Amino acid sequence: MSGIKLEMIESGGFVETEMTVDGLAESVIVHRDGDGVRAWLNVCPHAGRRLDWAPGQFLKSRDGLLVCAVHGASFELMGGQCVAGPCRGQSLQPVDVTVRDGEVVPAGD
Repeated sequence: MSGIKLEMIESGGFVETEMTVDGLAESVIVHRDGDGVRAWLNVCPHAGRRLDWAPGQFLKSRDGLLVCAVHGASFELMGGQCVAGPCRGQSLQPVDVTVRDGEVVPAGD
């Protein structure tokens, strides 16, 4: 499955894309930090719902945390750990990605 172009992701921003994870098509959040990227399943550990408030639209706090649009859980961006809200101490499920030829793709592809 093709990835998303790194240049399409604003530095410090998020995008939603579909990737194959463990053989299943999944909604994935990709966060760009300079030239690096991190990715997680687009699923809040609190209630199993998507984190975006509209397809591909994510909330970021003034502190730079990713915020679940449903119940306000806040996640730090290094490891995806919930630092505030109903699932404090839990984490987003990471997705191993890499940048290849300017595209963010699953690391195993």
